[in-house]
Amino acid sequence: MIARNEIQKRISDRKSQPSILDIETYLLHFALINYTLPKERLIPYIPQQFEISEYIVNGKSMAMMSAVPFLDVDFHFKKIFPFLKFQFPQTNYRVYIKDRKTGESAVWFFGTTLGSNYVYLPRLGFKIPWHFAKYKVDCNYNSIKRAYDRYSFSAQSKWASAEIDLVDTGKPINDYPGFSSYDEMKLILTHPVTGYFYRNDSKLGTYSIWHEEMNLTQGISRKLYFSLFERLGLLSKEEMQNPFSIFLCPKIFFEVYLPPKLI
Repeated sequence: MIARNEIQKRISDRKSQPSILDIETYLLHFALINYTLPKERLIPYIPQQFEISEYIVNGKSMAMMSAVPFLDVDFHFKKIFPFLKFQFPQTNYRVYIKDRKTGESAVWFFGTTLGSNYVYLPRLGFKIPWHFAKYKVDCNYNSIKRAYDRYSFSAQSKWASAEIDLVDTGKPINDYPGFSSYDEMKLILTHPVTGYFYRNDSKLGTYSIWHEEMNLTQGISRKLYFSLFERLGLLSKEEMQNPFSIFLCPKIFFEVYLPPKLI
């Protein structure tokens, strides 16, 4: 009940007066690919002011992180030039954390790859850790089956390449090991609204988002590879083939509240 109330609170706390730089966009082909791993692997990358969240999975205390690919289809500023809309693929790399001061669940961003040269504008203007990638996207959502016939993302990047080939079961999420309820799982994994990151100048930054509640189906891995996770020593190639969970959402509306703030 507590988790359900918090989800509803986060949905109702939508920003009523957007700033000039706030963004809104629909995301298509949203996938949440979650991995469990020993907390010790993540400690070198997460500032001490944040606690790395842990969950009991198969009798072991494990941290969680995720890769999140999707396609922005009408990325635009709400207040300035709202008619200028952009489309590009994107992948976020993040860890589930808690703010030690507030206890709020949040995410730590290693960074993001973006399939557009527009990536250099936020890199320069906001110093956020976004990186260019060349993408190939092959996704086909079957609205009759309410599941994907095909789901494939490929990204080539010096910072983080990725190969993602998934099967959509079309089945709702009915298993949530490590969590006391479906709502707790959904709150932690699908509805964090605050993100933290190291800026390109090594300072700590943060920004927040708002989105609707997600309708999810279970995915299965056909092939997964993330060069970032291998380079940082977080997952082996073999471990990447066996994610903790895969959630698929064909379309979701997001608002991103900018500019990011320094901590």
